[in-house]
Amino acid sequence: MADAKMLVGMLFSGLSALVIEEIEDTGEVIVVHASTRGGAVECPACGTPTRRIHAFHERMPADVPVDGRRVLLRVRVRRMRCPVTGCPRQTFREQVPGLLERYQRRTVRLTGQLRGVVHELAGRASARLLPVLGITAGRDTALRTLLGIALPERTVPSVLGIDDFALRRGRDYATVLIDADTGARIDAIPGRGAVVVADWLRAHPGVRTVCRDGSTAYAQAVRDALPAAVQVADRWHLWHGLAEAVAKEVAAHSACWAGATGLQEGPRARSTAERWAQVHGLLDKGVGLLDCSRRLNLSLNTVKRYARAGVPERLQRVPKYRPTLVDPYREHLRTRRAEEPGVPVQQLLREIRGLGYQGSSNLLHRYLNQGRAEDDRSHLSPRRAAGLLLTRPDRLTAAQQERLGQLAAACPEITAMLGLVQVFATLLRPEEANAARLEDWAHAARAADLPHLHSFVRGLEQDRDAVVAALTKAQHNGRTEGVNTKTKMLKRQMYGRAGFTLLRHRILLA
Repeated sequence: MADAKMLVGMLFSGLSALVIEEIEDTGEVIVVHASTRGGAVECPACGTPTRRIHAFHERMPADVPVDGRRVLLRVRVRRMRCPVTGCPRQTFREQVPGLLERYQRRTVRLTGQLRGVVHELAGRASARLLPVLGITAGRDTALRTLLGIALPERTVPSVLGIDDFALRRGRDYATVLIDADTGARIDAIPGRGAVVVADWLRAHPGVRTVCRDGSTAYAQAVRDALPAAVQVADRWHLWHGLAEAVAKEVAAHSACWAGATGLQEGPRARSTAERWAQVHGLLDKGVGLLDCSRRLNLSLNTVKRYARAGVPERLQRVPKYRPTLVDPYREHLRTRRAEEPGVPVQQLLREIRGLGYQGSSNLLHRYLNQGRAEDDRSHLSPRRAAGLLLTRPDRLTAAQQERLGQLAAACPEITAMLGLVQVFATLLRPEEANAARLEDWAHAARAADLPHLHSFVRGLEQDRDAVVAALTKAQHNGRTEGVNTKTKMLKRQMYGRAGFTLLRHRILLA
């Protein structure tokens, strides 16, 4: 009996404010009969303590589940009478602080568990999970509970991070504002224009530093609302802008470095070169692009792509080969086709099956038609070549470093660009001296014969103060980008069925 009482005390320890009279097991529901402990109760209107009982009432709130089953309380509470004559509350029902709240059908701790689930999962997902936990609530109740969670009080930070995210891509956008030092969400507002953000900044004074991306709208909003505030550009966006310029320069000089790093060989490379020669042969004769497509039986976009390429090497792409069952027999196929160029594919199939090949005939045909038996080399595309230039040297393998050396030595412009990229990477570690170093770097970039890099430098000069602040101050906009990543997950959970009010609530509660 002592063990049973101890077990009951452990399972229902949260009901210590009540006197438990009986516990009834009805199968799916456990009913706990209890009453209040008595004593004087303060009048909620005038605060006068009273022991005068006017009547008794029964409340039936739900409590946290036990053993996976619902728990229902049947609590007898008193209706008290205020002894003060003229008090606006002549009678009132006693409450149990920390356990039962006015007008609630759940205990405080059950409401806390429900709020924890709906905070993470919102409506429909919560309604699917809660019955498994022994809590009954529909999706509408889950949403009401979620919207009933009070938003935390946020003070306007001195360092503000700002960024936009799409509600409907290409149509509707919103702006999220956070404390850039702590990552705390401050607000989320519909719209992303300069007027919307400037109005918010005027209504919330106290911001001294604003971290943002390269948006001209946000830059203008800060200048209009907070002329004295320091604007800090996002360093990731600076590097991303440089990477785009480098990729364009590498593509423009692909005719220089493609031969030095290894050209793609095989039937596909030969057909590409022949088709390029056909297109340019017709163009040299004055034939228009549309007429070329008709004569060569090619789509107009294909003809345009060949016409833009100055040399056929610029049309080469890295073969996206995946491992196949034929790979272990590549050397055998290569040797046999070198010894006997006209050997039938079925003969090769029989030979490699004798060696253990278990794949199909079609797989072998595709493998040979792609030229993989003769060409297993990883050829460079402009994108991969740009990636070598933009990767930290200590993260490159020996083969990649060798390929990078070939790439840089093949073209003086690429050599100059490699040096500029490496210097700019050092500027992304904030230091006070970076302001002068940036000026030297921009001068060197303008002196190089790199038009796309010149365009990038002009963009830096248009936002020079924010760029200098990004390279000299520790503040950044990375936390805002992280909030946007979380916001995308929240949007996908909601599947467009809820409005901005609920999305804003979930963003600010995160």
